[in-house]
Amino acid sequence: MIPVVSKLPQTGTTIFTVMSALANELGAINLSQGFPDYDCSPDLVELVNKAMKAGHNQYAPMAGVMALRERIAEKTEKLYGAVYNPETEITITAGGTQAIFTAISAVIHPNDEVIIFEPAFDCYAPAIKLMGGVVKSLALEPPDYRIAWDMVKRLINQKTKMIILNSPHNPTATILHKEDIDELSALVKNQDILILSDEVYEHLIYDGETHHSLARYPELQQRSFIIASFGKPFHVTGWKIGYCMAPAYLMNEFRKIHQFLVFAVNTPIQYAIAEHLKNEETYLGLTAFFTEKRDHFRKGLEQTRFNLLPCSGSYFQSVSYGNITDEKDADFAIRIAKEFGVATIPVSAFYSKGIDHHVLRFCFAKRQETLDKAVDRLIRI
Repeated sequence: MIPVVSKLPQTGTTIFTVMSALANELGAINLSQGFPDYDCSPDLVELVNKAMKAGHNQYAPMAGVMALRERIAEKTEKLYGAVYNPETEITITAGGTQAIFTAISAVIHPNDEVIIFEPAFDCYAPAIKLMGGVVKSLALEPPDYRIAWDMVKRLINQKTKMIILNSPHNPTATILHKEDIDELSALVKNQDILILSDEVYEHLIYDGETHHSLARYPELQQRSFIIASFGKPFHVTGWKIGYCMAPAYLMNEFRKIHQFLVFAVNTPIQYAIAEHLKNEETYLGLTAFFTEKRDHFRKGLEQTRFNLLPCSGSYFQSVSYGNITDEKDADFAIRIAKEFGVATIPVSAFYSKGIDHHVLRFCFAKRQETLDKAVDRLIRI
């Protein structure tokens, strides 16, 4: 064997793959990985079919089909009052994860420091490390997982290149508030610090709360890569299609990487989504759709011994189980899958140091009967 020095020696198989595989092996109800068990809109499938029959089956432009970029620009201006030039400031990507990797690759150099907040989605740190960057993580704590901005200030120095934010947040289902935006704005003012804002759950926000997209705030918009996805809102996670918005000077660097990473993204799906977005209800109606699922699932979980943590956004519900057992969350998650037939995600997997607050994450983007069946089993714990 030829010796290979791993670039990610501490990285193994993701917890999502592990728990989904366990669910399949055991025939357990899979509330672990974040994907629906119901189909997308038949109209959207028909639009893809229509685009294919119309001959849109060859390479799309590197930056994406212009019609889709124009719809995104219109939608963003209408929702957030932000103007993005679809020619130079919007790029269609092969999902949110590719957009995140590309943005980090474009601007992070060896020894640049990047601040992330844990529990964090698992693709941030590896991308930073692959670029030779240094991860500076700040651990947040349940039940509210709020950012202590005075602690963030202590992490900032001349090497700080980027801050990564995620709202609505995976896995904790928390959101940024206006006071967070004010703190962030004050912190980066007169600093050469970029921001990556992961907003793939932008339309899944509840209880009359506002999604504080960084696109709303001109002083933040001008230093931010904003990442979004169509997989989550349109129930098509397998299509792997998302986008990045950034001012032209950042997007120019983003596209230099993008063109050699994937070059272009699935053409007929781009045309289909461009057409689908003409109906605003396809995304404006998502709050009501997922609020019903969240409330139904939370009501069911109230019959269990779990303690429900707040859920202000995304399609995840976290629970504390400290009053049930002192087992490690990974061990408890595996036992629940084996003994009770429900797969979940241990939140310690989202901490680089494996911090264990005895919290599990469930995905409620499921049919009502699936959620009811899962609750019936969880009640027995």
